[in-house]
Amino acid sequence: PGPRMESLPEAVLIRILASIPAVDLVLACRLVCCQWKNLVDGAALWILKCQQEGLTGAESQENAENWQNFYFLSKKRKNLIKNPCGEDDFQHWGEVENGGDGWKIEELPGDFGKEFPSEEVHKYFVTSYEWCRKAQVIDLRVEGYWEELMDTTQPKVTVKDWYAGRSDAGCLYELCVKLLSENEDVLAEYKSETIAIPQENDANWTEISHTFSNYGPGVRFVRFEHGGQDTLFWKGWYGVRVTNSSVTVEP
Repeated sequence: PGPRMESLPEAVLIRILASIPAVDLVLACRLVCCQWKNLVDGAALWILKCQQEGLTGAESQENAENWQNFYFLSKKRKNLIKNPCGEDDFQHWGEVENGGDGWKIEELPGDFGKEFPSEEVHKYFVTSYEWCRKAQVIDLRVEGYWEELMDTTQPKVTVKDWYAGRSDAGCLYELCVKLLSENEDVLAEYKSETIAIPQENDANWTEISHTFSNYGPGVRFVRFEHGGQDTLFWKGWYGVRVTNSSVTVEP
């Protein structure tokens, strides 16, 4: 018979364990013995897995205090906003306010508009002559961000949105994002100023962003809301245009 696993040098055992899927490491391998538990809870194994899967660099090596969490957050990193560009009509968005002629989806660049900086974006949502607002609530547990992670590690939550006016009409824009508890109490909030775009404008797309950090324990939901209107009160859809919204939990 060959040598038993426990007699292998630790560096060799780490390389063997690094070939095992991460979920199995945490849920099964960690329970085998004290040595394996210590290896799965340690940094060396997860640094190796990150390196093998291209998840690491000099910057992340300096900043990642808990490599296991860094690994899982990096693997999960994605835009948690569904249908951010209107490709699926208004699916996943709830209408908070639908003033004037309400929300509409148009193809880029639109009348008196500009192309979006990314070729992957083809549509946008546009507002009318009274306030239009729409919102989306993200359940972090459903998306795979467990309670201990949110309460202890408190990974950064970054929100972004893009807005533009049309060059022949002035408009207003607002963004409001809230981190909510289990009972939907507000634990942290970002609210932009009311941004006014003048009637004579270049119609360029502008990105707005905010990063939540050190927000305390208890965050279970993210509520993203944006909207606006035109300032000329023209019937139709001359208000602010929004697209490519995103919410990401950062490693």
